[in-house]
Order: sequence, then C-alpha cells, then structure tokens
Amino acid sequence: MIEKELLERVLEKALSTGGDFAEIFAEDRWDNSITLIGGMIENSLSGRDFGVGIRIIKDLFDVYAYTNDASETSLMTLAQEVASAIEGTPTIKIVSLERKEIKNFNRIEIMPNDVSKEKKIAYMKIADRYASDYNPLITQVKVIYGDYTQKILIANSHGELIQDERVRTRFTVQCVASKDGDMQTGYLAPGAAKGFEFIKSLDIKAVAQEAARIAVTMVGADLCPSGQMPVVIDNGFGGVIFHEACGHGLEATSVAKETSVFCGKVGQLVANPKVTAIDDGTMENEWGTLSVDDEGNIPQRKILIKHGVLQGYMVDKLGGKRMGTESTGSGRRQSYAYPPTSRMTNTFIAPGTDKFQDMIKSIDKGLYAKYMGGGSVNPATGDFNFAVMEAYLIQDGKITKPVKGATLIGNGPKTLMEIDMVGDNFAQSQGMCGSVSGTIPTNVGQPAIRVRNITVGGRK
Repeated sequence: MIEKELLERVLEKALSTGGDFAEIFAEDRWDNSITLIGGMIENSLSGRDFGVGIRIIKDLFDVYAYTNDASETSLMTLAQEVASAIEGTPTIKIVSLERKEIKNFNRIEIMPNDVSKEKKIAYMKIADRYASDYNPLITQVKVIYGDYTQKILIANSHGELIQDERVRTRFTVQCVASKDGDMQTGYLAPGAAKGFEFIKSLDIKAVAQEAARIAVTMVGADLCPSGQMPVVIDNGFGGVIFHEACGHGLEATSVAKETSVFCGKVGQLVANPKVTAIDDGTMENEWGTLSVDDEGNIPQRKILIKHGVLQGYMVDKLGGKRMGTESTGSGRRQSYAYPPTSRMTNTFIAPGTDKFQDMIKSIDKGLYAKYMGGGSVNPATGDFNFAVMEAYLIQDGKITKPVKGATLIGNGPKTLMEIDMVGDNFAQSQGMCGSVSGTIPTNVGQPAIRVRNITVGGRK
C-alpha cells in the first residue's frame, strides 16, 4: 500500500519535534450496499475509500491528522504539520520497520467482490417473498444487503509494520405491519466477519418470516402498562443494555478521564455474583472480531466482570498510558478519518445455569422483553432508556398477551445488581456502535436474564 522506506521517513519526520510515539494508519476500503423495497431495487451503491492518518503521542496527549493523498510530498508535509503541534525538543530518531505477523481469526471463503450483484439480489428477493407472503397485514418489506472489504496498514515508531484484510457481510430484513391505522415494525439484521459464504449458509426464510412475525404480533398488541416490575430480557440482542449502559463505562475512553461510574472499582462487587461479562475480540468470524486492532495490537479475551467483581477495563494505547497499564487490543476506529480509542468487540454476559421457564414461572406480574430495540444512555452515569421491539406480559408465571410501546428505564450499575437469574440459552446479535472514534461493528450477547426490579415505561 505504501513503501516501507517512505513509512520510515514519515515516522521520523513525525517524531522530529520530540514526540514520544508516532503511528501511521492507512486504509483502502470497498463498500457495497443494495436496498430492495417492495420487491424493487431502490438503490445499489458501491464505493472505494482510501486515506492515511498520522498520529503523534506526547506525554498524555495526542495529535491526529489525515489525508487522501499518499504521495511522499503529501505524507511528509502532513507529518511536519502534525509534528509542529508538539511542544518538545527537536530530535533525530531513526525508525526501522519490521513486519509483525498476526493470527487470522476470520477466514474468508468467498470474497464478496467476486460475487455479482445479480446473485446478491436473488437472495434478497427470496427474503422479500417470504416476508411479504407471511401475513396480509405486512404492508412493506425492506431488504438490505451490505458488505465491505477493508485493507489496512499500520506502521509505528516502535518498529512495527502490520497489514490486515477485513471482510464483513450483513443481511437486513425490516417488515412493517399495518392494522386499523397502527403500524409496527419487525427487524432482524444478522451479520458476520465472513464473505458471501455467510449469505449462502443463512436461513433466509427463517430471518424473513421472523421479522414479519414480530411486526404482525405487535400490530395487534395492547398498550404496555408502566411501573416497577420484574423483567425477563431474552438472549441475543438483549445484551444491548449491558453494551450501552455498562460496556461503554468500562472503556478507557471514559475511565482514563475519570468520567465513568466504574472508575477505581477493580476488585469491587459491581454486579450480582451471577453475572460474568466478557469482551472477546478473538471469536472466529464473529461480527466484532479482529485479527489486529487499529493500533496494531492483538485483541484479547477480556473478562470484565467475574461473578460480580470488576476485573478490569478495555484499554487502548493512549488510554493505557493515562492509566498506567498496557493496551488490551481494544483500539478501534471507523476509518482513517478518526484517531483510535478504546472500543468493544464482541461483548456479552456469559451463560449461567438458570432455565428460561423457571424465570417466567418465578414472576407473578412482570414483562418479558423478547426483542430489544434502540435506546440512549449517559455513559457518565449509566442512566439508560431502551425501547422493546417485542414484549409480552407475564401473569401468574406464564407469558400471556403481547404489549407494545414498552421501554426499560434504569441505571446500568444498579441494573447489574438487580440481575438475579442468568440463563443457559446464550446467543449473540450484531449491531453498529457509535462513539468518539466513529461507528464500528460490534456483537452484543447474553443468555436470558431476570432483572428482579426495573422501571417499565408504557403508554397505558
């Protein structure tokens, strides 16, 4: 992508004003996206993006800039500009790069760019047909296919030269059901760090019909009541609450600045002892898995919380310097246009031993949240508000009628203490996570859990 000798000269120029560390991140990325609505192609977009970013760290601060021009003149000029922001002693440092070998956690069988758009659209039309035919109440079906191939190069003043190729593919089905003036949406969006083999192995019929089923179920539902009550949150995307309300508070992005509610609590009980939470960037072909993070470090399996006790944080290079600890391979960014910071990969609550039916039987009056929707959270406090896409009342130990308009309102650290049952039906789901270093693919996951007391917001 860029010659080694040029990379060495650029790094030396970046360090010329006394920086402690310099890094180059180069990216060459191909994106493909197709949207099908009502059986017709609404848009089909393909694009290529290339750029280079240069970062310098001095003491506990960094400076970052980027360009789309990888010529020697452009890169040397950019390095000089970034270096001029460093107030240090002019110096001459020699950089000698050596290739760093990495383990490939994501083996690709069929490169998406080798598959025609016609073949991709054929799978989309299968999903459209199954979803549209599911029930007469389905009034709109949207199917989105997306893939990207990203080649990266990282070179730094520690003498490391790393290259990687990342491929991800995702398939989204969104259905709208309408009845008596009410419209409800069902949505599924499986994805993986795989090529087109992911689509070929995906149960298209099951995904399409499940998205349609959610919409049809909820369009006929009563309004959800509100109040304090026990809630069973199902597996898979239910883990979005931990991801948002707790996971971000365990990133060095906030911990190093002491703006997290989890600061200084390593070794302390922060959750019910039934809770063990993990971030694992090494899980083969999972949506958030990386062979190397965006700073050139190998991702780790990090136990964040073990039996309720906080074990540690997700740490990037600069965050680790501020905290006096090493990187955990958690430095991530959306693209070359962003400096990296600590981010999650595949983050989940580990399976327990409780049975789903026992959770339901234990509740006289409560809520079963089968599928979670979107929400918002304040990372500094952990306060959150999440919509429930599909919910049911629990009455006398049984799941009864569906209810719509449900939200879960609470506080991350407090909710961790309220989890008193953890199931054995672990599952993961895929999402896109936004933070200061852009939007990146992450997995969320958990088994079913019972929260013994949480505020349910409803419109009834």
